[in-house]
Amino acid sequence: MSSTDIVGPQALPELQAKVERIIAEARRQGATASEVSVSVEQGLSTSVRQREVETVEFNRDEGFGITLYLGQRKGSASTSASGDAAIQETVAAALAIARHASEDEAAGLADAALMARELPELDLYHPWAITPERAIELALDCEAHAFDTDTRIRNADGTSVSTHQGCRVYGNSHGFVGGYASTRHSLSCVMIAEADGQMQRDYWYDVNRQGELLGAPAYIGRRAAERAVSRLGARPVPTCEVPVLFAAELATGLFSHFLAAVSGGNLYRKSSFLEGALGERLFPEWLTLDERPHIPRAMASASFDGDGLATYAKPFVANGELVSYVLGTYSGRKLGMPSTANAGGVHNLFVSHGEEDQKALLKRMGRGLLVTELMGQGLNLVTGDYSRGAGGYWVENGEIQFPVQEVTIAGNLRDMFRQIVAVGSDLELRSNIRTGSVLIEKMTVAGS
Repeated sequence: MSSTDIVGPQALPELQAKVERIIAEARRQGATASEVSVSVEQGLSTSVRQREVETVEFNRDEGFGITLYLGQRKGSASTSASGDAAIQETVAAALAIARHASEDEAAGLADAALMARELPELDLYHPWAITPERAIELALDCEAHAFDTDTRIRNADGTSVSTHQGCRVYGNSHGFVGGYASTRHSLSCVMIAEADGQMQRDYWYDVNRQGELLGAPAYIGRRAAERAVSRLGARPVPTCEVPVLFAAELATGLFSHFLAAVSGGNLYRKSSFLEGALGERLFPEWLTLDERPHIPRAMASASFDGDGLATYAKPFVANGELVSYVLGTYSGRKLGMPSTANAGGVHNLFVSHGEEDQKALLKRMGRGLLVTELMGQGLNLVTGDYSRGAGGYWVENGEIQFPVQEVTIAGNLRDMFRQIVAVGSDLELRSNIRTGSVLIEKMTVAGS
């Protein structure tokens, strides 16, 4: 695809005009307020397996989400068709739903005075001029390096290259219309190692706004192969209570659980173990969690939220204390609090960290479990109880001894947050949550 494709910045004026026409049509049909989201995207995905091309896929999607209000009653409908007749029918459908909906005192647009006024340029659009033939070549090269890494790499479970670009526009009847174009490119490799009757699978990948900045195919292939081979000979360990070190790419999950627990939707539904925790010290005093939504080219940057409010930098945890919930307009009204401009989620969460890398944290841990794989969804958000299937490596005297599988790690998130000993300098940069490896003082490891 080239930069001349019609989902780049040049598509924004037309999409904004469509949003304005839909809002006008909603007003004509009797809506007292309206908001419209439009997205259009297209992409190329290729995958290879066992040195053979498996898939080459092109996709293009366009969608309109229309939410209308009749006073305090709300109705929503969506369509993938952009013709006048389809829009009129979708607006009518949303109004019909609103007429049958119950009144909700929290329903409605954010206050007009709070709409974003200036939208900073975040440099999110970097199309990758890559042909299907070149994408296949990169994927085959990546897989070939994986096979060449070790003779115990006997099979491949898929290597893929993808490139996507799109535009998103949001507008409402307050007169706000904002939009941006963005790109996302990735390269991933999954390999299978085999020895002594045991097979182990592992992966590595990279993702970036700029395709040219992705990790080299040789590196990603070798890393996937090395990770798979290092798991050979994995076994359970006896049940014990020991320190646990979450690798950085998994530590992001711990903080995503935290964000879910302090999100307005779960709080007003009383389905969070952190309900009423504002002002409490939940983490060690040295730890801070803050949002930085305006980082150029970052994967989760955004200049406005799902309600049209300007995003802004802020802490959620400062010196270990919960200082802010994660609120959109609706959830804020339900809780009697102002929006934090987080309708749709948090944009670039940064976790404070020290200067020790993962190897140094293993030394500090001494004896325990390094977790590099998690399985299942064993989290009770109401109680904070946490129990997940896990794999990784057993550590003695600060050194990895052997790979581990078929164990369960368990604890309670309140205790786990409070017992964070250190956050490493090995930052995970491919995620919305930027954290290093996280060392927790103790958890129950249930094995054989």
